[in-house]
Amino acid sequence: MASAAKTIVATGVSSGLGFEALKQLLAAPQPYRVVLGARNTSGMDESLRDTAFESTNKVEVLPLDLADLKGTRTFAEAALQKIGDAKIDYLFLNAAVTDPAVANPRGYRWCESAVVNHVAQFYLVHLLREKLEASKARIVFVSSGAATSVPDPSLVENALSSGSGATGLSLYSMTKFVQLLGAHWWRRELTGVCDVVAVSPGLVPGTGLGRGGGISLPTGSPDAKTVPQGAQSMLAALTRSDFPEDPDRIFLTSWGEWWDKSVFEKTLDKQLQDKWSFSKEDIEKEAGILAQG
Repeated sequence: MASAAKTIVATGVSSGLGFEALKQLLAAPQPYRVVLGARNTSGMDESLRDTAFESTNKVEVLPLDLADLKGTRTFAEAALQKIGDAKIDYLFLNAAVTDPAVANPRGYRWCESAVVNHVAQFYLVHLLREKLEASKARIVFVSSGAATSVPDPSLVENALSSGSGATGLSLYSMTKFVQLLGAHWWRRELTGVCDVVAVSPGLVPGTGLGRGGGISLPTGSPDAKTVPQGAQSMLAALTRSDFPEDPDRIFLTSWGEWWDKSVFEKTLDKQLQDKWSFSKEDIEKEAGILAQG
């Protein structure tokens, strides 16, 4: 008897590691219904036409530019309409950019890298929350070991501000730091209802991560992984059930272990988690959504 299809809502799966993860997902014995967001929907449709996958899988592509918070809300509404009465089994949050912190063209107080890598995807959880809770969904934040390399959290707010001029790996690390703060906040908020997991694909030189941010990943590192290996690490977060007893240990490493919380201790500061875990209303006020009614 065939397994029932599981529904996954995903960001950041239209290229690179994300697209490789999508291909591996669609090649798995378990059938999936994937509702994904993409900036270039026609390009994504073309990529899917060139990808062979079982007829038991269904992929639906919706427009999504995470730099636009209003557009993020439109995507959430469209995704919920597509899904209807079905469950959301997984929310897979993978999108990330490394653009320098120039003035935000939409007037938000955060730079675009902060919006895409953290604020918009955190907002997406707010927008889907009712359905996620009813579905007892698993929420996966694709993180990075870079989240642990922020030396001074007090510098993050200024660096992630619109027009700060921050660039490169330090900016990326800070966006991943606040993303992990948000993952911890959602874990606290949804305890006993939804599983929340952060996962690292590992050091994967063969991706387009450095585009726009001047980041160069060392190809000769002994810890370097291929794109298929990185994608496999990401997908492990969907199925692992051996959660540590300590609820703060939500970070699954690329080598398959749950990181000791001493590694990401700075992200366990609840005041920092609360600071960077914006309410739905605050985000909508920033985006001018509340003003429109």
